[in-house]
Amino acid sequence: MIRYSLRCERGHAFESWFQSSTAYESQEKRKLVSCPSCGSVKVERAIMAPQIVSKRGREIAPPEPAASAEVASTEVATPGSTPLLMAQERELRAKLKELRDHIVQNADNVGERFPNEARKMHYGDIEHRPIYGEASPEEARSLIDEGIEVSPLPVLPEDRN
Repeated sequence: MIRYSLRCERGHAFESWFQSSTAYESQEKRKLVSCPSCGSVKVERAIMAPQIVSKRGREIAPPEPAASAEVASTEVATPGSTPLLMAQERELRAKLKELRDHIVQNADNVGERFPNEARKMHYGDIEHRPIYGEASPEEARSLIDEGIEVSPLPVLPEDRN
C-alpha cells in the first residue's frame, strides 16, 4: 500500500491510499480519483516525504521535512483521527450531501403528512411519486411494518449549526 498526498486544481489538499503507484496512475487516468472537498477529478500528487520503517522494532521513523513549501491543509484534527480518515469522512459527507440534495431537488416535500401520503401511495389511493417529509421514529417503524419502504434523509453536522 502507498499513501499519496494529493491536491486538486482548486488547491484542496488531501491524502489517499492506493495498492501501488500503478494503481494510482490507472485510477487517475480513468478519473476515479476525485477531491473530497469539491469533487474535481483534476488531481495531482503533491510533494511529500516518505515514512521509513526501521528494521529494529518496526518503528516508523519520522519523515524528513519536505524541501518545497507545500500548502498546508486547513483541517483540524480530532483526537484519534488521521488525515486519511478525515479525507474519507469528507468524501462520505460529500456523497451524503449529494444524495440528500438530489432527493430534495427531485421529490415533493410533504412535511408532516409524510406517513399518510406514503400509505396512500402504497395502497394505491394516489399516484406514486417521489416524496420526503417528517415522521417520528414510531411512525417510520409502523410504515416499515406495513411493508412501506422508507429511509431517513441524511443529517450532516453542518445542518445542526
